[in-house]
Amino acid sequence: MLDHGNGHLAESANGRAVGPDKTVANAVVQVTDLRKDYRLGADVVVHALRGVSMCVVPGEFVAIMGPSGSGKSTFMNLIGCLDRPTSGVYLLDGVDVTSLSPDKLAELRGSKLGFIFQGFNLLPRMDALENVMLPMMYGGVSGHERHERARAALQAVGLVDRASHRPSELSGGQQQRVAIARSLVNAPSVILADEPTGNLDSRTSTEIMGILQALNQAGATIVLVTHEPDIAGYCSRTVAFKDGLVVSDEPNRRIVSAADVMSGWPPSDEESA
Repeated sequence: MLDHGNGHLAESANGRAVGPDKTVANAVVQVTDLRKDYRLGADVVVHALRGVSMCVVPGEFVAIMGPSGSGKSTFMNLIGCLDRPTSGVYLLDGVDVTSLSPDKLAELRGSKLGFIFQGFNLLPRMDALENVMLPMMYGGVSGHERHERARAALQAVGLVDRASHRPSELSGGQQQRVAIARSLVNAPSVILADEPTGNLDSRTSTEIMGILQALNQAGATIVLVTHEPDIAGYCSRTVAFKDGLVVSDEPNRRIVSAADVMSGWPPSDEESA
């Protein structure tokens, strides 16, 4: 079992959404009046975020939804420390990241956040194990420990038997599993998943959501961007964005179990091989 540093679940992880007017002492992500403007030319300003306030507590599995241009991707870039807000406050594990230097921001990003992308973002010349070890190379982790932690992460996603395979030798679903394993190795406070099923078919998407649900049940905190309501149905809470604002923030009363969905399937070709 991988240690994600989340030894207990807060109340909101059990079905109660945390409203924008709430301040939660143990919040992993806490944003208050977060705004982001982009200037296009001399006279045009795009208000991508118009004052977003919300928090995510340990053990939650939050889906961020909204149409194109709603601000959800901008929000993910900000909480992923990939961009800075125009104004507002962002606390990551209690640390105000808005005033950190670029070096300190990169250090915090590497230690506190795990990323899963739609396009997998695996290095083609590295095998699965080497791709998973990559985030640890920047943190001074010894070679032996990198190897052990990477194998444990691959084991957690059911792919340790493909450790020596390069991305071109893996299916899309297997590549995303490697990407999930890579997001785990530094035991992040929160995993950010940006459309993780966007390049996958329906069956493989459900398998990936099953892995994410299992990790969440083991204690991982996950924030996932999706435009698909059925994918959001696997999460414990859905936050909807529109025009740079949060327009709804509700717990999912009937969370779909990916394991239950998959239990009724016939074996796949990969499983039968």
